[in-house]
Amino acid sequence: MPALFAFASGLVFGIGLLVCGLANPAKVLAFLDLAGAWDPSLLVVMGVGVCVAAIAFAVAQRRNATLLGEALRLQTSREVDRRLVLGSLVFGLGWGLAGLCPGPALVLLGTGRPPGVVFVLAMLAGMGAFEIAERLRAQRAAAV
Repeated sequence: MPALFAFASGLVFGIGLLVCGLANPAKVLAFLDLAGAWDPSLLVVMGVGVCVAAIAFAVAQRRNATLLGEALRLQTSREVDRRLVLGSLVFGLGWGLAGLCPGPALVLLGTGRPPGVVFVLAMLAGMGAFEIAERLRAQRAAAV
């Protein structure tokens, strides 16, 4: 049952990304082009997303388990550290350069469109590089 629910949730999310235009890099880049031909239509999408998330988190904070009975683990740390800031900068830079973030890139990958394939390959390479860097950092910390 959890796998079916995950599949259905992902399908609805992917369809939503297609319908609102977030899987279209040109639309996203037009939204980010504040000095040029700015397309503010994604503000509505983001605003609705923030409202839905705020409601979902408010409900989740009052629960101990998911609707499927799984343990509910919410982020409790509010620390803003160097890793969070750098990760956010890399994410924003990638979004601004490619007009894609991971969700829409996976939707494009599913359609077989080259921008999605290239972005996902680059994303996987970046995740691999991060994993290697983390292992090296942990080894150095353990050696000290």
